[in-house]
Parts: sequence; C-alpha cells; structure tokens
Amino acid sequence: MLRDIESGRLTVQGISMDYITFGRGHKPLILLQGLNTRGIRGAAFPLAWMYRIFAKDYRVYLFDRREDVPEGFTVRDIAADVAMAMDVLSLRSADVFGVSQGGMIAQYLAIDRPDLVRRLVLAVTLSRSNEVAKAVVENWIAMVEQGDMKRLIADMAEKMYSPDYIRRYRPFMPLLTAVQAPKDKRRFVTLARACLTCDTYDALERIGCPVFVVGGREDQVVTAQASVEIAEKLNCELYLYEHLGHAAYEEAKDFNRRIHRFFLQ
Repeated sequence: MLRDIESGRLTVQGISMDYITFGRGHKPLILLQGLNTRGIRGAAFPLAWMYRIFAKDYRVYLFDRREDVPEGFTVRDIAADVAMAMDVLSLRSADVFGVSQGGMIAQYLAIDRPDLVRRLVLAVTLSRSNEVAKAVVENWIAMVEQGDMKRLIADMAEKMYSPDYIRRYRPFMPLLTAVQAPKDKRRFVTLARACLTCDTYDALERIGCPVFVVGGREDQVVTAQASVEIAEKLNCELYLYEHLGHAAYEEAKDFNRRIHRFFLQ
C-alpha cells in the first residue's frame, strides 16, 4: 500500500527544503504540518502511514520548512516557499490540508496564490494571534533558550493532548524528550516566533475556494475560538471535537476520514 514513498530535496534559487511524497492517485494533495521540533527527514514511513487514507486518491506531498531559516521569518514567507516548490513540481489546483502552523501557512497560500488551491482544510489553527497562543509560544521559546528540553516536551504534551492520552503515555515521556528535543534550537525558536506573525483575519474573504475548519473544543494552544472566528468570517463548515484539544488531528480516529470526505465532495 505504501511502497511508493519517496523522500527528496528541492533546491531552488539557493533555498533547500526536504519533502516527502506518496500515493497512487493523480490529484495533488499538499499536507502542511505544524511547528515541529525535528523536521520530516527520516520520517517518511510514519507520516505516510498516518495519512494513508489519502494514498488511493492522491499523490500526497509534505514540504518541510527551508533548511536555512533566517531571523524574522514569517508564516507568509513559508507559504511563499511552498508556492515556489509547487511551481517547480508543476502542482496546480491542489487540495491543501494545514494543521496548526501549517493552517496559518495554508491561509496565506490560498490568499496569495489562489491558482494553487482547489479546496482547503484549516485544522486547529488561527488567523490572528491571541493572548493564549502568545503565552504558550513565548513560554516554549523561553524553555528552549534555557535548555530545558524536558520541561518543553512535557509542556507541549500537556497543552496539546487530552488528560487521558497523557496518562496513557506518561511512562514514555523520558523517551519523547530524547527523541523530540529540538536538534537546532535557533531554528526551532525562529519558526516558533513565526507562528506569532499570522495575521490573515482581515484578508480571509480573499479565499475563494471551499474551506472546512476543524478544531478542538479544549484547545490550549490556539483556542477553539480561533477556529470559530475563521469559520464565521468565511461562512464555511466547522467541526469542533468536544473533548479534544490541539492534538485532535492525532487523537480523533475519524479526523482524517472527515478531511477525506470533504476533499472528495
């Protein structure tokens, strides 16, 4: 089923980024992940397995952030990199699925390059920064700058996952700290700060494609209200998982099925 997984690197105009592609379909699907401590290199199979429901109908692409991230990099800059990668690979009118920071990037992609986006899913994300998101991200940045990786991973888990999930996996927390601690602290901090640059709310009406917004009622990172206000501004479909938070995309067993059904409408 997943024998067609490929990992590669694009280098365009001096910018290099890793990407993963898989799937037997001919339609393009762009998956934009959230803030990541390690990047996608070496994670091709687990990512393809996580999103395997899309493999029959799509050729799926996951783009990492560029290798050399400059200071002051914004989510709009990341969206421009994604657009450049899509241009190089001749990907047009793709379905785009953005999670968390990936949802911020997806909004700018749909606003700045509507020719690239056919349908859009915005999951556990925001269109403008709020006090909760600012406090959470700035706290994560402080932990990284202090070198407190154990506290960082614990706080990320606490803010993202449900209490039941945390209780179940608490014994594995030391392993997660070793595996998930950022390799490149400066890169993580720069990309974390980029989350706070999202400001699409007043331009959302420029998104002309069908949109589906998905959030978690208990989201302690961007808040459920952030999902609600995007859906209200776009007058589009909204689904909130009642007892899940920011990691609803991992915890909800039907999460990818919902996205798949929307894209195939």
